[in-house]
Order: sequence, then structure tokens, then C-alpha cells
Amino acid sequence: MASSSSSSSASTPPYPSAARISDSQCYQQYTASLKCLEKYHSDKSKCQEHFDIYKECKKKEREARLERNKSRSLFS
Repeated sequence: MASSSSSSSASTPPYPSAARISDSQCYQQYTASLKCLEKYHSDKSKCQEHFDIYKECKKKEREARLERNKSRSLFS
């Protein structure tokens, strides 16, 4: 059991992982969207601005990840 908790901290990736939404650079935009939905009882039309901001953030995050991965080779 001790090895599973130590192995996650021992192998840290060279860049932040976005495997969990809480690790994403867009986490604040994500939570703002959810809070808006709660506030307006799931009325998506009232939260469109939050969705657009989150979508743009995710787009930039994806572009940055693709750019990082360009320099990597699967065969090196």
C-alpha cells in the first residue's frame, strides 16, 4: 500500500497533467460555469458567457499541449 502513494509523487511529469479537471489551467472557468448553472437552476442560456470563456481556455490549453508534443518523438 505504501508503494502506491509514493509512486505518484516519485514520477512527476515534466509539465502539469490535465488528466483531472482540477489539474487543468481552466479549472476556475469550469467551476464558474457550474456555479452559474446552479445559480440559474440549469438555465444554460444565462450561462453562455461562462461556457464561451471555458471553451476558449480549453482551446488554448489544447493548442499548448499539441505544441509541446510536436517536439516529442515516439521513436526517440
